[in-house]
Amino acid sequence: MELAGTERETLKAMYRLSPGGDAVRTGDLAEALGVSPATVTSRLKRFNGQGLAEHTPYQGVRLTSSGRRLAVSAIRRHRIVERFLSDMLGYPWDGADRLAVTFEHALPDEVVGRLFAALRRPTTCPHGFPIPEDEAEEVDQLPTLADIDLGREVEVALPGTTHSDVVAFLDTLGIRPGARVTVRERQPFEGPVVVDVDGHERLIGNTLAREIYVSAVTRKAM
Repeated sequence: MELAGTERETLKAMYRLSPGGDAVRTGDLAEALGVSPATVTSRLKRFNGQGLAEHTPYQGVRLTSSGRRLAVSAIRRHRIVERFLSDMLGYPWDGADRLAVTFEHALPDEVVGRLFAALRRPTTCPHGFPIPEDEAEEVDQLPTLADIDLGREVEVALPGTTHSDVVAFLDTLGIRPGARVTVRERQPFEGPVVVDVDGHERLIGNTLAREIYVSAVTRKAM
């Protein structure tokens, strides 16, 4: 199905706001996209007519199975283009997100597929989030640093929307996409998290820890 860029962005936002397929409120979706509720309502009406979404009065709107597949396809496209910008053109990871949106929707599916192959089938985008193999694969909702068990080693993932000052601060601590950290201690009452980063102990406030997403470390077979 051919979709406009704005429609792909809407599907991506709906998917991110609906872990497990939950219903999404129009106001939340409008805020996430930075558009008016009326604009979102118009798009959702088109999705409903295309069989991509279903609206339940007083509960919100949820993606159908077809809508979720297209949303995963759009997320996959975005992350592959980000990887291209970072790996082949040398753009920093925290700039790839903004640039990818400007032209990703103009690329034919065939080109996206060839980029994926040329990049040697990467498993994550430059931010550290997973790239699904195809649209039939659900995109994992990653936990945050504040949620994981003590003693567990994880890899860092940071959204492209992370404020530049936060990115700069975390970089001084060695916390950047792909960095491996181990949670050593979690203070009670929403206190800070103590993590090990490359042999150095770092203290991360609870609020900031909830902005740092993490994934399991994949061990390569010997």
